[in-house]
Amino acid sequence: MPTAIIADDERLMREQLHARLTEVWPELQVLAEAKNGEEAVAAVREHHPDLAFLDIRMPGMTGIEAARHIGDACHVVFITAYNEYAVDAFEQGAIDYVLKPAEAGRLAITVARVKQRLGSRPSDLGALLSQLTAKLESNGGADKRSHLQWIQASVGQQLRLIPTAEILFFTSDEKYTRVQTESFEALIRKPIKELIDELDPEQFWQIHRGTIVNAKAIAGVTRDFRGRQLVLIKGHTEKLEVSRNYTNLFKQM
Repeated sequence: MPTAIIADDERLMREQLHARLTEVWPELQVLAEAKNGEEAVAAVREHHPDLAFLDIRMPGMTGIEAARHIGDACHVVFITAYNEYAVDAFEQGAIDYVLKPAEAGRLAITVARVKQRLGSRPSDLGALLSQLTAKLESNGGADKRSHLQWIQASVGQQLRLIPTAEILFFTSDEKYTRVQTESFEALIRKPIKELIDELDPEQFWQIHRGTIVNAKAIAGVTRDFRGRQLVLIKGHTEKLEVSRNYTNLFKQM
């Protein structure tokens, strides 16, 4: 029975990847989960897995540094939200990569490739790891935290992972924050004041104490009979009020 460990500093991502692996590779036994590179290296030394899923960006020891310490003790699959790292890793001989959030279809392809390599000696990743380290440093350093890439939200009785790029806007809804996409709305408990600190400020603009809008979803700005600015959303009928504190965002519109 093949074995693995999963290392990602976000519990949600570890759980999501574990669940998807169970779907597409039920024979795989996940022996341990780690939240940083140090724990990943320790888990490999303790459990001797066939495979290590390592998030490239983790605080402290990154997945790249962990892979260097692991060496040829097991095969490595990198986990990343960034396509450029993934392409480099795959083209230069790493087993494969998983893009966040892990989707069953893409993960099934990864699993098929991994199975073909499990009987062979793990790849020498030395040159690749040096290049990935340089790329991380050129993008602000290995410890730099990326902006929020997805949201875990309630849609009816289900929990869904929603890529932030697909979100049109967030609005406060009493105890919850409403998440609106083109096709559905969902609820999360995280307040607007916390979300704005985690989202990419170039893409998501706060336009009201209780509203954040995806700038790419803005169709235009109009005014109502009271003179208030209202943001129009592409493909959506709802108009979002702009408070006085944020009218400067739309001076050129």
